[in-house]
Amino acid sequence: MTGVHDELELKAVIPAPDALRARLLAGGATPRFRGRMSDRRYDRPGGELSLRDQVLRVRTFHHPDGHATAILGWKGPVERSPEGYKRRAEIELPITGGDPGAPHALLSALGYEVVHAIDREVEVYELSGATLRIERYPRMDPLLEIEGLPVAIERAVEATGIPRAEFTADSLPEFVRRYELRSGQSAALAAS
Repeated sequence: MTGVHDELELKAVIPAPDALRARLLAGGATPRFRGRMSDRRYDRPGGELSLRDQVLRVRTFHHPDGHATAILGWKGPVERSPEGYKRRAEIELPITGGDPGAPHALLSALGYEVVHAIDREVEVYELSGATLRIERYPRMDPLLEIEGLPVAIERAVEATGIPRAEFTADSLPEFVRRYELRSGQSAALAAS
C-alpha cells in the first residue's frame, strides 16, 4: 500500500516456510513479489528522527530479472491499536520509471545518512484483503508479517495455520532479541 495511511500489522516466527507457502497458495493467495528486499533507514547525526520514534527509509525491491523498484517512506511513532495490532502512520511514495538510487541521493543531499540496513529474501502475497510477507534474513528466524484491516489480518492469520497466539505486534528488534537469547548468536539482518 502506498500513499498516506495507518499501517496495521502482526508478525510471527515461521516454523516451516515451505509448508506455509503451500498453505497460502492452496488457500487462494496471489503471489505479488519474490526476491530480495533491501531497507535503508536514514537519520541525521544525533538521531533526530529516532528520538521521535520516526522512520525515514528507502525500500528497494530487487526483481529476479535484474531491475529494481523503490519506495521512499516515512513512519510515525509506534502505537498499539485497541485490537492489539502494531499501528503507525505511514507515507509511502513509489519511485517509478526512474533511477531507484535517486531517493538515496536526495536524502544524502538533505543531510541524512544511512543508520540501519536490512536485507532479506521475501515472498509477498495478497489474501482476502491482507498483504502477507514471508521474510528470510541472512541469520535470524524467518518471519511472517501480515498487514491490512483487522478483519483481513485475522482471516489471513487463520489461513496460515500458525496459532493466533504466535502473532504479536512486536517490532523487529524484539524478534532479534528473542532469536539471540535462544540461539546464543548475533542476528544478521543485512548482507555483508
